[in-house]
Amino acid sequence: MLVAERYEKIVQLVSERGSIRVSELSELCQVTEETIRRDLDRLEQAGRLRRTHGGAVSLKDQQPEIPYFEREITHAEEKKRIAQAAIKLIQPKNRILLDASTTAWYMASNIPDIPLTVLTNSLKVAMELSSKEKIEVISTGGLLAQRSLSFVGPLAERSLDAYHVDMVFLSCKGVHIQRGISESNELQARVKQKMIGMADQVVLLADSSKFGVQAFTRVADLNQVDAIITDRRISQETLDQLADRSISVTTV
Repeated sequence: MLVAERYEKIVQLVSERGSIRVSELSELCQVTEETIRRDLDRLEQAGRLRRTHGGAVSLKDQQPEIPYFEREITHAEEKKRIAQAAIKLIQPKNRILLDASTTAWYMASNIPDIPLTVLTNSLKVAMELSSKEKIEVISTGGLLAQRSLSFVGPLAERSLDAYHVDMVFLSCKGVHIQRGISESNELQARVKQKMIGMADQVVLLADSSKFGVQAFTRVADLNQVDAIITDRRISQETLDQLADRSISVTTV
């Protein structure tokens, strides 16, 4: 098989399946995994697919993030109540991590000016906290995702490796009982995976509209979540399923 033919076959397989692993492509194309990795790098540079850890995904399945100003007004009242409940979990001198969700921004807006260390990948959260003298703010830095005003990418991920926090407060695109937490794209998902792995306690902030939704990229299993704060519109069936998994749920 000529190199150009192999490229076309790889793109076709990725397009048909949505995602595929290096080991599968190696077997199907009858070349080494190292060759496949080089092929995927070149095809990504050509804009024909997106590389992932261990494989590739189709560009047509990538879901765009909802712009921040739209998320800000969607289910706003529920998010504000969720944020207020989350703030009650914070104690002076805690080290916490806030993601780039609008709910985390509502938290930043209303957190009292007490001694805290707050790590965040959100431009808006960092700016909101900048006026509070007793709160030390650490920004991850990284590639600025314009739609979410969040820092993502390898630099943001490496920055998170340097820290450990008492609690992480994060939201997501979807919460599925069997398939776990998911995000709209891989860059956001990878940052949130890092966040979950560096905290003693993981608090998921998710309004009821997000339950039952499976977005494009998996972030984590629900068993990695310690507590969920949601609104009162969540179904009793979902509450029972979460109780079966011994996940603490607060409804507001």
